Amino acid sequence: MKIAQLSAKAAILLGASTIAAKAEDLVVYQTWSSPAEVAALNVLHKAVSAEGINWIDITIPHNTGSSVSLLNLVVGGQPPNIFSENNTGVFRDLTEMGLGRDLTDAFIESGGLDHFSDVVRKAITVDGEIRQMPLGVHIDGMVYYNMEVAAAAGVDPTSWTSLDDMMSDFEAVSAAGYVPLAVGAQQWQIGYLTHALMGTLAGPDLYADVYGEVPDPAAFDSAEVRSVFEWLRKFEQAADDGSVNRDWNMTTNNVISGQALMQIHGDWMKGEWRAAGKEPGVDFGCMPIPGYKAVVVTVDGWGALGGQPENVDAAMVRFAQIVTDPIVNAEFASVKGATPVRNDVPTDGIDICAQRVLGLLADEGRQVNNPSVTVDSDWQNAIWEVAFNFWSDPEMSVDDAIAALHSQHDIILN
Repeated sequence: MKIAQLSAKAAILLGASTIAAKAEDLVVYQTWSSPAEVAALNVLHKAVSAEGINWIDITIPHNTGSSVSLLNLVVGGQPPNIFSENNTGVFRDLTEMGLGRDLTDAFIESGGLDHFSDVVRKAITVDGEIRQMPLGVHIDGMVYYNMEVAAAAGVDPTSWTSLDDMMSDFEAVSAAGYVPLAVGAQQWQIGYLTHALMGTLAGPDLYADVYGEVPDPAAFDSAEVRSVFEWLRKFEQAADDGSVNRDWNMTTNNVISGQALMQIHGDWMKGEWRAAGKEPGVDFGCMPIPGYKAVVVTVDGWGALGGQPENVDAAMVRFAQIVTDPIVNAEFASVKGATPVRNDVPTDGIDICAQRVLGLLADEGRQVNNPSVTVDSDWQNAIWEVAFNFWSDPEMSVDDAIAALHSQHDIILN
């Protein structure tokens, strides 16, 4: 979809009426639909409603092409006011359409800017402007495991110092009647597992060569990138037959219910465990992928659409300040399974898994941003496609996967 075409339509639609009918009405386009996500949304909904803002919801479930749907709403004459989006390219597209909204002043006014960590500020900043309201911090590759299953299988995940250590216990887990690793084999989930492994095995510099603004194709031939695909194959072989196209939260439930030992995924998994009445450190354990050289950090961010009437714009600013309030943010993060984005939240609600994440975030030399912040979206989608095709086709070799990366790079970025 060409920006020039969108811009012409956007100029027309902002002169017409939108869904938002009055100043206190805000249309919120978001992509969360799991039980824990809905519970976390309710925390925000309650907080903004208490301030007289009427939340009108548009939900497009995750991994359904949310950015395209957002742009379709914009050019179709029914633009949202607030929208869920992490991809830097989408914010640049909106800016070219005259619909960008800088939130820097909103967070200076609220004091929030002084309490966002460096990794949060980096994730929400686009071309020098704060364009997103941060809601929660996640680590994309965490190991969440069922402590009862681990005990029954006679394994201790806390003893693992490498992926090889982890793999060496898979036989014992299988022999005890459990699936070693629960996986949701959807393209986006395999894509996330791929970049989590890239951070783990390659470290910040080589990760940037693959997932940076200007990828270096020479990195594709490195031993580390080969190792990423080798581990994808090992994990594919360890996954259960029901993994194909399984939603992430259904996969989490396989671990919660004791069918599988663990899941490697974003630590929003914690929200599902908490929603099931399970406690960290009692029912489940959490840790980064063993032997990690870097962890991949996601900051859930929502944007505000520019070009709105003054009263609507003021309501959007207030919305951004409310959802990043320290009390609201702490409650939201607890329910969502996230770590708060602020460093001044009440500490009594910080569980041991969130404390672990805070420890990881304190080590700035071993953290990288989610690719949605750093790379061209077409390149990210190409990596997802290559990784998913590799996962889905046992006959596809590591050499084939690396050749496919080179081919996609030549097509998209050369």
